Amino acid sequence: MTAHAVLSASGAHRWLPCTPSARLEATLPDNRSEYADEGTLAHSIGELKLRKQFVEPISARTYKSRLKKLQADPLYNPEMESCTDFYLDYVSQIALQYPSAPHVAVERKLHFTGYVPEAFGTGDCVVLHDSNLHVIDYKHGKGVPVSAFENPQMLLYALGAYLEYSLLYPIETVKMAIVQPRVSQEPSEWEMPIADLLAWGESIKPIAQKAFAGEGEYVAGDHCRFCRARSLCRARAVFCLEPERHQRQQPALLNKDELGDILTRAQVLAKWAKDVEAYCLNACLGGEDIPGWKAVEGRGSRIFTDQDAAFNYLVANGISDAMLYERKPLTAPAVEKLLGKAQYRELLEDKGHIHKEAGKPTLVPAKDKREAIKSQSAADVFKN
Repeated sequence: MTAHAVLSASGAHRWLPCTPSARLEATLPDNRSEYADEGTLAHSIGELKLRKQFVEPISARTYKSRLKKLQADPLYNPEMESCTDFYLDYVSQIALQYPSAPHVAVERKLHFTGYVPEAFGTGDCVVLHDSNLHVIDYKHGKGVPVSAFENPQMLLYALGAYLEYSLLYPIETVKMAIVQPRVSQEPSEWEMPIADLLAWGESIKPIAQKAFAGEGEYVAGDHCRFCRARSLCRARAVFCLEPERHQRQQPALLNKDELGDILTRAQVLAKWAKDVEAYCLNACLGGEDIPGWKAVEGRGSRIFTDQDAAFNYLVANGISDAMLYERKPLTAPAVEKLLGKAQYRELLEDKGHIHKEAGKPTLVPAKDKREAIKSQSAADVFKN
């Protein structure tokens, strides 16, 4: 079994704001989801492709054999091929921008114990050339977009890569990128001077020491999303249900600051309620008693025992087969999934067959990287 650091890079967005959370999580079971296992499989396919391209000479026969073994996994999906090809293309573009071949490390174990006690992590891909350090992370998920900007996981990987290679390369700049093909065709990128990275590392040292000791206050927030204690954490419950803060307000109408705070809490509350519901359902199914609640069968769906036989019977009884089938054109995203991103771009986007409509206005936290919609006054509209 692979050992895991108490203060992992992937969990840094939790233990940095909520220092005792790492030790608390260590006492709870890690219930991996099928999505996590799918991501692991996609990572393995991407690793194989990068190793063949940059790290070790793999014969076509050996490569095909290794790939076939991964494709035999029950969780394999053909979409993994186009996604990992996109990942390979991105790393290749970085490598080709330099006049000579850079050093490329794949699935490299990186230690950053100089800043975080007994901590290490695995960097998906590290590229070095002269004074430039690239740290690239592949994410297969499509539910939650992940940004490289001020991302603590990427910053810790970058620190680990710097400690590993600084004696061999005069690193001056670190360029971090998150490749998430199922979310965006544009990898999220962020660049910073190495001096700023090292300053950030120094700034988190006391926080990491406190987290390693399991000390500090529990702090709830959006970082609770993937915490193992998210369903049972008392601090999260207090954060979501605390009524006193707004009962003390005297004016009849809420002000803008209060509305912003309420909206933040409401989003966390909605996620928390789903986490608690999932935990209690599993508890009931496992034979435990949750007072006031029970697990029952939901509404079932109707399916044919043998669709072909059923349709043949209907046709034999005078029902036209044209009534039994629908012919619908694929949507643009479905065609992209069918063709793969490269061919989709070449045959459709580059030829002007695709028009991207503006999305419906939606409310997001201020830290979201998308530009805010600028409203126009009536005078501006008529002027234009």
